[in-house]
Amino acid sequence: MSDIAIRRAVVSDIKAIHKLLNFYGDQGFLLSRPLSELYDHLRDFFVLVENRKDDVIMGACALGICWEDLGEIRSLAVAEGCQGKGFGAQLVRKCIEEAKSLGLSRIFVLTYVEEFFAKAGFRRVEKSSLPHKIWADCLRCSKFPECDETAMILDL
Repeated sequence: MSDIAIRRAVVSDIKAIHKLLNFYGDQGFLLSRPLSELYDHLRDFFVLVENRKDDVIMGACALGICWEDLGEIRSLAVAEGCQGKGFGAQLVRKCIEEAKSLGLSRIFVLTYVEEFFAKAGFRRVEKSSLPHKIWADCLRCSKFPECDETAMILDL
């Protein structure tokens, strides 16, 4: 595990992040993001890399700021061959640390993997309890308005 690092994404990571997100987006596991949006939100992303191969993106996760007290963990993806090793949990912990350092009091996630986020302390909430501002992404989703994701929140 010492060969693994989580760092802030840089511009040269965007195409690899895009490829990773599209892989899972094509399967309906998360919302694909256009390249332009990834460049716009570059500063939101953390990437998981091998120290010896810093250019190989093994995972990615973003923390978006939604409101003065609310953030969202989004676009969590770990490459197929790297799953089951705790890398997703490490990326989520990094986003939680970042949220705390920014002074956020809550973070939420929309997910198909409720058990994973429950282990990190998130609890299920009604989607309607979240601010309307967060639904902008939902309008682009092929499943809108019949969203089958679970909304979960973590109080920091």
